[in-house]
Amino acid sequence: MRHIFVIGQCSLHWGRMEFGNIGNYYVIEPFFKELHKIFPDAEIRTTFQMTDDFCALIDISCVPMEYYYGFTDDDVPNAYKEYALAQIYKETGTMPETTPYIEEVMKSDLVIDFSGDMWGVNTDIAGNNRFLVGLLKDRVAQILGKKTAMLAGSPGPFNDMKLLGLAKETFEAFDIVTNREPVSRKVLETYQFKLDRVYDLSCPAFIFQPATEQEIAPYLEGTILENKKKPVIGFTLCGWNMLQGPFNRTDWKCEEYSSYITLITSLIKEHNVDVCLFSHSNGFELPPHFKMIHGRDYTMVKQLYDLLQQTEVASSVHLLTSIYPPHIIKRLISHFDMLISGRVHAAVAGLSMCVPTVIIDYGHEPKAHKLKGFAELCQVQNYICDPHNPLNLISVSSKCWQNREELSLKLQSLIPRIGDMARESFLLLKNL
Repeated sequence: MRHIFVIGQCSLHWGRMEFGNIGNYYVIEPFFKELHKIFPDAEIRTTFQMTDDFCALIDISCVPMEYYYGFTDDDVPNAYKEYALAQIYKETGTMPETTPYIEEVMKSDLVIDFSGDMWGVNTDIAGNNRFLVGLLKDRVAQILGKKTAMLAGSPGPFNDMKLLGLAKETFEAFDIVTNREPVSRKVLETYQFKLDRVYDLSCPAFIFQPATEQEIAPYLEGTILENKKKPVIGFTLCGWNMLQGPFNRTDWKCEEYSSYITLITSLIKEHNVDVCLFSHSNGFELPPHFKMIHGRDYTMVKQLYDLLQQTEVASSVHLLTSIYPPHIIKRLISHFDMLISGRVHAAVAGLSMCVPTVIIDYGHEPKAHKLKGFAELCQVQNYICDPHNPLNLISVSSKCWQNREELSLKLQSLIPRIGDMARESFLLLKNL
């Protein structure tokens, strides 16, 4: 039996990957399913904190998150200690002591780093010295002689030059690296990384399976999507699309939505459409009283909706108010005639369902090259709009609307190949 250990910057607290940002779930479910397709008899263990139901459904098991990163002052010294122990083992064949993380690595045949876009400057948003700790954890596995891969990521950029050398050493020691979009290669090239083991493929989210039409029927009831009288443009945004961060603010002022109000008003008046606002993130209350709740995006789109209700286009603006699981919201997105998305994986959901899609760029740092990468992958790079430029928001969205039939046909041709590229990330592991 093959033993696979999945680590990386997606090692987050319980519930975050399943019940928070919906895009996380779009990625994580097919990630583990595809691993099992390639290695059907493998034991897969992970530092990702998944629910018991998910583990049973997908056939994985979790180890404590603290093996990788525990959000404590001990994370850095523990990682350096493990690094030193691995060096001693490499040089002498013996190890004076061990740790739970090293024990997991030692019994693994393959160690996979899955970090998404948190392999570089974005990492430390999630915790102090998190990128350093992650690099050391990767190096420990590499020094101990294990096959290692970094899959489906968007690595970079890098702002801590003190870590750049270690980042290059670690990156270049992976047996395989697969990027989930093509722009990451350009980013890595600017820092002079060696790219001989790098494959530019696509994101597992492109092969995430939505609910059936029958399953979403109850969710359609009472919404604008149940019985459309006019074409409906879906619209979602998040804190990253606002001009002033941080992204998780809760004190958004009415005037900060002015560009989006102007955009939506223009679309309704110029193209005779309805616009449907929705959230692409959820929240949850922890056990023992677990329940799903609205996430912070819902608060934002509800505030925008309320502002639009005070305008002349109020009757053409609608809001999805339920809490939607990932499989459900992806299928709901397929009912839009066009999508404008500030959440990159909501855009992926739309594009993968061949919905003409506009991507709203980030409005403040740190910027995310993954947006441009996914757009380039789907050949819709001309449909990224700048939240700093109200006229650009309108012109790009109007162009998408005018070209929607052509775009949908193009996506119908492209998406099957992009899905195959997502699967190829896992097929490459057979060669290790």
